[in-house]
Amino acid sequence: MRLSVRLMFFCLSLLSLPALAAPVAGLYQVREAVADQQPESRDAAMQKALQTLVQRLTGDAKALQSAGLEGLRKDPQQIVSQYGFEGDALVVEFDPASTDRQLRQAGLALWGANRPAILTWWLNESPEGSQLIGESQSAAAGLRDAAQHRGLPLRLPLADLSEQLVATGDALMANDPQALREASERYGADALLAVQATESGGSWQATWRLWLGDEREQGKAEAADQAALADAVMLAVAERLAPRFLVKPGAAQSLTLVIEGADLGRFAALERLLEPFAARLQEIDGQRLVYQVSASPEQLRAQLALGQLQEVTEPLDASEPVDNPESAGEQAPQVKPRSDEMRFRW
Repeated sequence: MRLSVRLMFFCLSLLSLPALAAPVAGLYQVREAVADQQPESRDAAMQKALQTLVQRLTGDAKALQSAGLEGLRKDPQQIVSQYGFEGDALVVEFDPASTDRQLRQAGLALWGANRPAILTWWLNESPEGSQLIGESQSAAAGLRDAAQHRGLPLRLPLADLSEQLVATGDALMANDPQALREASERYGADALLAVQATESGGSWQATWRLWLGDEREQGKAEAADQAALADAVMLAVAERLAPRFLVKPGAAQSLTLVIEGADLGRFAALERLLEPFAARLQEIDGQRLVYQVSASPEQLRAQLALGQLQEVTEPLDASEPVDNPESAGEQAPQVKPRSDEMRFRW
C-alpha cells in the first residue's frame, strides 16, 4: 500500500478513536520526594527514580539488580535527558530510547506504553463515614498520582448518587460484582479495580480485587496514610498485570496477523496496540488488514484483548490436506492451520 494511502487512513481514523486501552502519558518521567536540594538528597532520589522507572517497565521489583544493569546503577544519569526540582520533589525525565536499549541489552522483558485503562472504584471507610472517590473530588488527585507513579492509566467513576448506592463494601468485594460491572459499562475501561480501604488505629488497610476480562487478581495492602496506601495498591496491581503484556527478548517470532472487520475509527487504535511488536502493514483489502509482527502468540492475544478483538478460526487452506482414512470419500479433506498466522476481528 502506498504511504499516502496509509497516511490518509490514519488521519481519518483520528476522528473516531475507540476509548479502549490507553497509552500512559509521561511513562518515562518520574517524580520522587526529596528532603532538600543537596547533592546527597538528589543522588538518593535519582536512584529511587531509576528503581521506579525500571519497575514500571518490567513489572519486577528485582529487575534493577540484574547483573547487566550494574553500570546503570552506578550512573543513572547516562539515560537521563533532564532533571530538576519542583517543590519538594525531584522530577527526572529519562530518555525512552536509551532506557529501552539498556534494559533489553540486559535481557529484561519490557511492558510498552499502551496499557489497560483501569476503572477504579475506591471506597474509603473511616469513623467519620464512607466515601466513594469520584472523578471530581479532591481525594481523586492522590489516586491519579499513585497510578501515574506506577505507570497505570486510571479512570474514576463520577460517584453520583446512583453509583454510591451500588458501590458498597459488599458489592466491591463480591466474587462476581455484577451490579458493579453494569455500572462500569458506560466508562469503556479495559479492567475493573475495586478497593475497600479502612482506617484503624491511625493507619490504613485495603483489600482490592482486579478483573481483566474473566480473570481476577486480588490482594491486600497496608500503609501509614492514604497516599502511601494508594501507591501500594497501584504497585501491586501493576506487578500482577505486567506479566501478561511483557515483550520478552528472544521470545518473539514472525507472525502474520490478519484483522477482519476493520474500519477508519479503529485503525489508529490498532496501530497503537501493535506498536510493541514492530508491526508492518502489508495489505488492505476492504475491511481486512494484514500485518507482519514480531511477537509470541500469547503476547499478541493479551494485547489485542485490550482492543476487544476476538481470535477467529483459521480458514481452510486446500494446499495442505490432512490425511483422514476413516472419512475418505465421505468428507472434504481437512487441513492443517498455518502456525505463523493469527486472525482476529471485532
